[in-house]
Amino acid sequence: MSWLQSLKEWAKRLKKQIIMLWFASKHPQMPWFPKVIAVVAVAYAFSPIDLIPDFIPILGLLDEAIILPILIWLALRFTPQQVIFDAEQQANEWLEEHEKGPRNYLVAVLIILMWLTLAVMAYFYFGGGL
Repeated sequence: MSWLQSLKEWAKRLKKQIIMLWFASKHPQMPWFPKVIAVVAVAYAFSPIDLIPDFIPILGLLDEAIILPILIWLALRFTPQQVIFDAEQQANEWLEEHEKGPRNYLVAVLIILMWLTLAVMAYFYFGGGL
């Protein structure tokens, strides 16, 4: 298997896990701690804007390659097996019906506001001032 094919397979698994966490977060037997982690992972994954923009060399890919898998791992680590099983079934059914996942525009707006705030702070800190 080529590295490109491996990368595509990894991305598919990541997408499936995120959708599975989306369903798991709504499951009535989901404990609060993994639910919080799952909601953060799902919101971040479906946000159309990354915390670290992709155009920044190397750092721009860290969220997809490191941050997101860690959040998924943590959420799955503390999620009961029955919840995972039920959510996987729902995710498989959902993936068969839909090609694209939902987008979280609220998170996108929050990230844009964070970057704008940092830019304004940097402007005033580095001598722009009033």
